[in-house]
Amino acid sequence: MNNLHGILFVLLAMVGFTLEDSFIKALSQTLHVGLVLVLLCVASAIVFAVWAKVNGDSLTTPQAWTRIPLLRASSEAVSAATYVVALSQVDLSTVAAVFQATPLVITMGAALFLGEQVGWRRWSAIVVGFVGVLLIIRPGLEGFDATTLLVLVSVLGVATRDLLTRRMDPSVPSTVVSFQAYMAVIPSGLMLMWLQPGTFAVPNLHEASMLIAGCIFGVIGYFAIVTAMRIGDASVVTPFRYSRLLFSMLVGIAVFGERPDGVTLLGASLVIGSGLYTFLRERAILRHATVASA
Repeated sequence: MNNLHGILFVLLAMVGFTLEDSFIKALSQTLHVGLVLVLLCVASAIVFAVWAKVNGDSLTTPQAWTRIPLLRASSEAVSAATYVVALSQVDLSTVAAVFQATPLVITMGAALFLGEQVGWRRWSAIVVGFVGVLLIIRPGLEGFDATTLLVLVSVLGVATRDLLTRRMDPSVPSTVVSFQAYMAVIPSGLMLMWLQPGTFAVPNLHEASMLIAGCIFGVIGYFAIVTAMRIGDASVVTPFRYSRLLFSMLVGIAVFGERPDGVTLLGASLVIGSGLYTFLRERAILRHATVASA
């Protein structure tokens, strides 16, 4: 039952993140993307600050301001900035498809930097996944958009963030980690406002309502994914993260009129297939190790 609830929370999280992305993409058509990022992060940071206060969590706990948490927050800042710029200029479905390579990069990073054992089967799956990414991006070919490369930078940022999370002091509350991450992203948004040309305007009522909606769905997504990982087995619930691609494609088609071509769909299939194989392989290895130690 816990795993079933965990799966449902993952699906809720993916819907929340997809809707947040759609609001960011829509807002970036009329507002500077850096301004959108700053306003969303300020609102979300306030939400998590209040949440921490209600839970009795201290935002100034010393364990949250050591090297690892600060590096994690910096990785979040890089990832968020590159992601929203790509999202503002590239199809939602394409961004979501490339972003599905994140678990593969995490597996690779765990092998290279954390000393985790990754066999030839999972290395092969990683290679196949990156072939899928190349099919989606198509560097050097017709239809190539260099902005899509920013999604890869975001993937590296998220993978770094998640690998650093594994090494964080578990006593640091999730509300504090979330507050810290959103606060770290605000300077990235300000830097985008400085570096990128564009006009700045006070959001009108319609834009303000979309900002509020984006913040709400982002917070719902974060709360749901944290809950899912705490109540369900990671090996069971994690593969359902790939539902985000389906939700993103549906929203992209219905709201933004996107039409992913066959090559993009093939590339996305390779990324998802290799990611699912990696999860299944990790689960089998863990089960074998558990049986052997029993």
